[in-house]
Amino acid sequence: MDKTHDPDSRLDPTEDRYLVPGLMRGLAVLSVFTPEHREMTLSDIARAIDLSRSAAFRTVYTLAQMGYLLHDPARKTYALGPAVMRLGFGYLATRELVEIALPELERLRDDTDWSTHLGVRDAAQVLYMLRVPSRLGLGSIVHVGSRLPAASTTMGRVLLADLDQDTLIAVLRKNRQLPHPSDRMTGQLLRQAQQDRASETVIQIGSFEAGMTSVAAPLRDMTGKVIAAINATTNAEVGAVVPETIVKSVRDTAARISRLLGAGDAPLIPHL
Repeated sequence: MDKTHDPDSRLDPTEDRYLVPGLMRGLAVLSVFTPEHREMTLSDIARAIDLSRSAAFRTVYTLAQMGYLLHDPARKTYALGPAVMRLGFGYLATRELVEIALPELERLRDDTDWSTHLGVRDAAQVLYMLRVPSRLGLGSIVHVGSRLPAASTTMGRVLLADLDQDTLIAVLRKNRQLPHPSDRMTGQLLRQAQQDRASETVIQIGSFEAGMTSVAAPLRDMTGKVIAAINATTNAEVGAVVPETIVKSVRDTAARISRLLGAGDAPLIPHL
């Protein structure tokens, strides 16, 4: 094993019968991902931990099934998954994304009096990582760490829209949120994703949670990939229309955060 990526190169399972080699391999795999190497192929991972490709496969496969790695079938690469966060709320909670997004979400809350949130995709669910509640007590009461079905929520729809069709179907079917591909529901979800992909924001009024309105927009990294989503929520009346000022505020906030994350094509709109 490459000592550079070994979680603790002093540990030798041949000298301590209480050490679990499989667990050590899993932690070694997670440790090879760095800001400079955010995506890696199976061969890259195997070389980094000094194992054959076949030997590394079972460890990588297990981590992907548990959500600690995210597999991109189209690119044949792996990246750290949101499940790493569950190890102690350490993943991303102290990293650039949350640190950058928090003050922007606080400003969005102050400007709109809506509750604001940040979420990432965890398989077919959206994992809530930040919540800034409205000072007026309005909006969703969902808490950090909550998971909601991605296909039914604004942030989840934003995140699913970034997936290609085959990956989207595979994700939803694997998590039992989609019937057989020939089912009518498949076409509905694919059309919804296509429409969401073409839009700068996703808006829902009472369609997931009665009496609630939500507006979401994507966050992009320097490659243009959607890595997270933000939304603003409030109580909604029957027949309510979301003011364009709210939609613009959410869209502009997402653009600012994306620009701060390195997305060069996201316009940096100054907060006045």
